[in-house]
Amino acid sequence: MKKITQLCIFLFALMAFAQPPKLDLRDGTVTGRVIDATLNLPLPYVNVIIKDASDAIITGGITEDNGNFKIKKLPEGVIKIEITYIGYKTIVKEVTIGKNNRNIKLGDLFLEEDIASLDEVTIVAEVSTIQQKVDRKVITIGKDLAASGTASELMVGIPSVSIDTQTGDISLRGNQNVRVMVDGKLSNIPTAQLLKQIPSSAIKSIELITNPSAKYDPDGMSGIINIVLHKNSMVGFNGSLSTNFSYERRPKFNSALNMNYRNGKFNLYGNYSNNISKSFNYGLINRIDQNTIQNVRVLDTKKSHAFKVGLDFYLNEKNTISVFTNLNSFDGGTDAETDIVFGNGTFQDQFITSDGDNTSEQYNFDYKLDFDKEGQNLELEVDYNVYDSDSESNNSFSGSANNRPNFFELTHTERDRTSINLDYVDPLSETTKLELGLQARLFNNTINYESDGRSQNANGGYIPSLTNFDYSRDIYSAYVNYNKKINKWNVQLGLRAESANVETLAEETDLITNEVTVTPFDNDYFELYPSAFVTLQASEKNSYQFSYSRRIDRPGVGQINPLPEFNTPLISKFGNQDLLPQFTNSFETNYTRKLEKGSITGGVFYRRIKTEISTVILVDRADFNRLIVTDDNFSNTSAYGLEISSSYRPTSWWSLNGSFDLYSQTQKSISERLTAPAETATEADIVLESVEVDNVAYNFRVFNNFKVNNKLSFTAFAFYRGANESIQFEQDAMHFVNLGMRYNFLEGKATFSFSYNDVFNTMKFSGNSHRPLRQDLQFNWESNTWNLGLNYRFGGGKYRAKSRKNRDKDEKSGGGFI
Repeated sequence: MKKITQLCIFLFALMAFAQPPKLDLRDGTVTGRVIDATLNLPLPYVNVIIKDASDAIITGGITEDNGNFKIKKLPEGVIKIEITYIGYKTIVKEVTIGKNNRNIKLGDLFLEEDIASLDEVTIVAEVSTIQQKVDRKVITIGKDLAASGTASELMVGIPSVSIDTQTGDISLRGNQNVRVMVDGKLSNIPTAQLLKQIPSSAIKSIELITNPSAKYDPDGMSGIINIVLHKNSMVGFNGSLSTNFSYERRPKFNSALNMNYRNGKFNLYGNYSNNISKSFNYGLINRIDQNTIQNVRVLDTKKSHAFKVGLDFYLNEKNTISVFTNLNSFDGGTDAETDIVFGNGTFQDQFITSDGDNTSEQYNFDYKLDFDKEGQNLELEVDYNVYDSDSESNNSFSGSANNRPNFFELTHTERDRTSINLDYVDPLSETTKLELGLQARLFNNTINYESDGRSQNANGGYIPSLTNFDYSRDIYSAYVNYNKKINKWNVQLGLRAESANVETLAEETDLITNEVTVTPFDNDYFELYPSAFVTLQASEKNSYQFSYSRRIDRPGVGQINPLPEFNTPLISKFGNQDLLPQFTNSFETNYTRKLEKGSITGGVFYRRIKTEISTVILVDRADFNRLIVTDDNFSNTSAYGLEISSSYRPTSWWSLNGSFDLYSQTQKSISERLTAPAETATEADIVLESVEVDNVAYNFRVFNNFKVNNKLSFTAFAFYRGANESIQFEQDAMHFVNLGMRYNFLEGKATFSFSYNDVFNTMKFSGNSHRPLRQDLQFNWESNTWNLGLNYRFGGGKYRAKSRKNRDKDEKSGGGFI
């Protein structure tokens, strides 16, 4: 608690230091509506810029869905109002705000197409930016980060996000209990595979929703990472083509083609992308007490293809129907070799050859009805997602110390997910809004596992096995959000009620005796998830935010699946079918200060966690040299952290984004250890210990963009992660530097990029462990890569932002990539 207090004092001291003198704001107001002169339809998202008589910018805003805008707090005197939009001619109005003329009504303003500018449109900014909104942090992806290659590589540069380059596991604020969405929708595709499939050039922004409101699913202790893809809002036929090639030891290639046709009545879009790669990883594990050294070499081969086709149909100004489908296919394999050299000179080798493929299909229907009352709408969305996977693994052993027979494993997985959402929004007044919603989420997962009789079970020992594991989870929920604006204050209160029904059934057949063991598990629960947001816009340059939400981490299929997730000579991983959800009460406060040349955001958070899910390490009873890793529930614990991020432009040619984050969490677990050498140990030599780890981890990132001219720019990215500790390992610090360049040509329609990653070849995982055995370890992967990228945008037309709403983002969107 003392550390939390110190962090709060530090943040509030920062707020006090940055607080400017109070501004003398007036109460002048300008209103109007912007109309497309050709289509005679409202234009949303049009820029409205307010300037004084000397052309200095005072303030501004954008138009709403219905084309309306309202700019408040304008000073007395002569002001200029500029209405600007890409592909249209600018309108300039000059008015005078005085004592008897404070409310200026401009009426309908008709924007005309600017033919000369249509071929010069550039829809991607040069430099990425960071913005703190009411309930999320938004990182808008510029051409600097868009040249990364894939979403997985791009995530390395995102504040508060960590990604394991080897496994693809992603975490937010130091915790892997995070939900990853694409355009506000979940996918059945494994997260690591999904991030590899999405080209970085297809990403518009990354939203970090660390304390979601009651409107969102409460799953994920650390929140939601929402990947927002580019949408084409231009009338006519448009598209883009991107390719990326990288290499260190093995080649990696990805490409994407996006096409879109839009007119006044409908928007038709289609996309294709692929990712074809080979990756080589290697590592070393030294078990000190056992005098054992294990070398690991892994070659992964992956091929994936993704297709998307969608249609938005605008029946009229009040009714919109949207449909789309996603089709994804993946094919890959792994060739792994691990050899163990024992202290007595004997050795054991294991060779693993695995092949797998999976397909995923998503079908989505959305209908939105806008009522006559401005901002009042009703929306129905139905989403169906199905996933099918097959994998085969062959394990062979040799060596003078080998005591394991060869075995194979066959796994077939079927998964389907259905979600139905009904959302209603009613702006009760100019300062009050009510949101109501109902949701049903139905999830089913079936795994069929077969072995030739030599794989291990969770209790150790080699048994013939044929196992079926069924998991189903049905969740029904309702939510209400009430939002009230009072002068500079904005308050939002929400409550979500959920009823969940979980059923699992593991059925294992002994292929020798034909004996069938059935293990059922059911868990029904009803929970309430309140949320609260309070924001204060103290001035034009200073804003404060406080938020609270209650969240849940439901065990994933991998955490409860009793079948082996992996088997190696020294370690195996199994799920725990009896695992219960963990609950989190999350508190967060943020401060944002707008600077003359950028902005800075600072924040602190605190989490109280109930029935924490944590790793358990056990000694294999069949072979005391081996370990069993699983998960279990433990008592309450807590976590807290500090985050600072900034976007700043020191000069006209140099801009940077920097972030620092620090997290601390107490982790609890149990671990078994041997008190005698494994060769002579008995059951009595196994000791069970309670483990408590106080881990403090921190990360620093800085991204620099150097603009030579309108065509050429260079980038430099530096990353440092401090040493940290988990239940299993004490990890050493990690750091690296990436360099890159971009060149725009063909009148801005094409961009060529080159980058050289991990310039000094310092990126690796290294550390040590003391439980249950002392060991040193190090793993390396292909990080010292060079990358070539090309992006070309084609087509013409003018912008028209009529779009459908994406409920889980609570923002507007149109056709997307995946």
